[in-house]
Amino acid sequence: MNNSKKVVLVGHFGVGKSSLVRRFVQNTFSDNYIVTIGVHILKKEIRINELDLTLIIWDIEGKDDIKKVRPSYLLGTSGFIYVIDPTRTQTYEHFNDELDFLKTNYSKAKVISVSNKSDLINLDEFQESLKQKQISIDYFASAKTGNEVEELFHTIGMKMI
Repeated sequence: MNNSKKVVLVGHFGVGKSSLVRRFVQNTFSDNYIVTIGVHILKKEIRINELDLTLIIWDIEGKDDIKKVRPSYLLGTSGFIYVIDPTRTQTYEHFNDELDFLKTNYSKAKVISVSNKSDLINLDEFQESLKQKQISIDYFASAKTGNEVEELFHTIGMKMI
């Protein structure tokens, strides 16, 4: 039996949402930055606990305020992956408020967070900085190296079934 679940990547422009999707679905990475306009939809089948699960992954355009995302992009979402860029503070300065917005307005959807581009920072220092700001990130990934990319998509898959 195959189940399909809609997963939406949200976050500011340039945090690496498209790169994470490309790494997960196609196992590729490019340094060329291409802006996502609207939405790009890809899918990948994964297996979790004897269940085939098709992730319908919506890579939506980056917005500096989650409330500015077209509501039609978010309807029917089973899971959100909230992506930040640890090299740009503005991508997570309203992190807790935006997570609360998702959890309040899409209460049935599961939410995980990821700091992409973690290969570009001192991870211990960054984690300490987040702790001081009371920000809790689930994954510290790198689309470039592939670190923790598979794990974060499998985790959202597990949470949705």
